[in-house]
Amino acid sequence: MEILNYGFFQNALWGIGLISITAAIIGVYVVCRRMAALAGGVTHACFGGLGLGYFLGWNPLWPAMAFAIGSSLLVERMSAGGRVRSDSAIAVVWAIGMAIGVLFVFMTPGYVPELTTFLFGNILTISTADLVMEAIYAAILLVVIAIGHRQIVACAFDPDFARVNGLHVSAINLMMTVIVGIGIVLTIRLIGVMLLMSTLVLPALAAENLTRRYAPMTLTAIAISLFTSYAALLLSIAVDVPCSAFIVIFQAAAYALTLPLRHRR
Repeated sequence: MEILNYGFFQNALWGIGLISITAAIIGVYVVCRRMAALAGGVTHACFGGLGLGYFLGWNPLWPAMAFAIGSSLLVERMSAGGRVRSDSAIAVVWAIGMAIGVLFVFMTPGYVPELTTFLFGNILTISTADLVMEAIYAAILLVVIAIGHRQIVACAFDPDFARVNGLHVSAINLMMTVIVGIGIVLTIRLIGVMLLMSTLVLPALAAENLTRRYAPMTLTAIAISLFTSYAALLLSIAVDVPCSAFIVIFQAAAYALTLPLRHRR
């Protein structure tokens, strides 16, 4: 219990809570809109921003965020109107982002020790500045969901009905795409690029096995995400294994345990 007195572990406790809540919220939106492939493409496209940040000596989160938003908008633009299939657009940004990241990482002089953190995640390295950034994002996300819940759900599930009722469907979907892209970048610190898509979709899929209503599904996903993340953190401290691996294992177990209930329901 002495580890609770250390500042880095206190930051990890706060950070894992904030990230679990925001990841569950955007994960439910991603699953309900069948955007899991887009989330995976944006996640790997962020690697290009990470590599560019290291090469320029900047905080890599900011270029990664720019790449996430840019790749999200590019996929939406390319697939708008059916000109390009969405899976093809996702494959393009996925490949380009990874290629740019590899290029700049190898062009960066010396060894890049922080790269492992962004690839595989390490919540114990989260700083106070990261916590402030995550808290601001969480507050904005909660306000957007609370105020625009009905409009967001209408645009996601029945865009024709939303247009008839005077909603700007394209603008709302674009806003949510940008929010998802930013959330993906901020979640990298916890789970890393390689495993991030799993922690986004697994709690939402487990919650979908228990309920089909959007609000209860979101609350259930948050509960699953918080429980599995904190359990993984405590177990990783005990056995000295990366927290991210246990998070994915526990969330996959939660999905497997709730799967029989889906067929009974």
